Amino acid sequence: MNTTPPHPSDHLSEEDERLGLTTLLPPPPVPGLDPDRELLLRQTLLADAAPAGRRTARATRPRRRLVRLAVPAVACALAVGGVLVVELPEAPGPATTAVPGGGATAAPEATRLLDRIALAAAESEQPAVRPDQFVYVESKVAYAAQSAGGGPVTMPPVHRRQVWLSADGSRPGLLREAGGPDTPLGTDGPVETLDGPGATPRPSTLDASEPSISNPTHAYVASLPTDPDTLMELVRHETRGEGQDPDQRAFTAIGELLAETWAPPKVGAALYRAAAKIPGVTVVHAADDATGREGVAVARTSHGEQTQWIFDRTTYAFLGERTVLAEAGDAGPAGTVMGTSAVLTTAAVDRAGERPAA
Repeated sequence: MNTTPPHPSDHLSEEDERLGLTTLLPPPPVPGLDPDRELLLRQTLLADAAPAGRRTARATRPRRRLVRLAVPAVACALAVGGVLVVELPEAPGPATTAVPGGGATAAPEATRLLDRIALAAAESEQPAVRPDQFVYVESKVAYAAQSAGGGPVTMPPVHRRQVWLSADGSRPGLLREAGGPDTPLGTDGPVETLDGPGATPRPSTLDASEPSISNPTHAYVASLPTDPDTLMELVRHETRGEGQDPDQRAFTAIGELLAETWAPPKVGAALYRAAAKIPGVTVVHAADDATGREGVAVARTSHGEQTQWIFDRTTYAFLGERTVLAEAGDAGPAGTVMGTSAVLTTAAVDRAGERPAA
């Protein structure tokens, strides 16, 4: 019988083989998540494509998430305070939930409302924003949370959110939310690379990316085309492959531009007219923002959740957003609020951390 002890390299080879096989397996599913929420969770970590099949999440523009799910501890530990780079297989996009008013364009009532909103936006006044300034947006927000094991969501109290974004993208911005530390925003944020399941995160760098629909600067937004058809084509092109369905991706992207950028009047009007071309957009006649201001909403439903953009009934000014469950599920009954926001102040300031004059 051969009693020769195994060489250390034999153990290393077997371990390498096991690790290699592990990386071929898909990540374990998070219990209690339907396919669309699992995609939203992935999007929190996997925002942009990078070389060698790697996907990255950038800490440039603070993405607001109307649904915040409790994720496994390892993901939380890596994602908080930096950028997580992790290799995962691409998930197929889910099918769109059928919605009332679908078709080639938004429902006629929504199209008429969006046209009135666009006219009001085009006639609004906005002071010039210098390239060296910051766009300041102050809002009140609250996002529902759900445990990884499922169950009803819980909604924390509404809190204040302030963000300063460099107008031309050349300087770090700042995110300040009540109850948390200030978060610098910029392309030079910390990055941790995870080469595979079970691997040790290693420090790395992330190259700056050009401004885009998903990562805009004020200068980029100001340069957007004002023809609605051209603008919609650009939005669809830049949001392709980001999960959900193409129409919901476009609706979500335009909503984020409305909520936390400062679009010039003509661009703002074009965004609203572009939204009128999205199938499944409807009107909600009464909706409250995060501060209780009631208005009329433009909405779209996908995968059991309805996203609402809320506007003042008289001036048609954008008030905020709300996401509610469109159907009952493990998260709660239909009508459960999953996220809410209210825009309070938008202005140009000279420094990150500076508040506009009263």
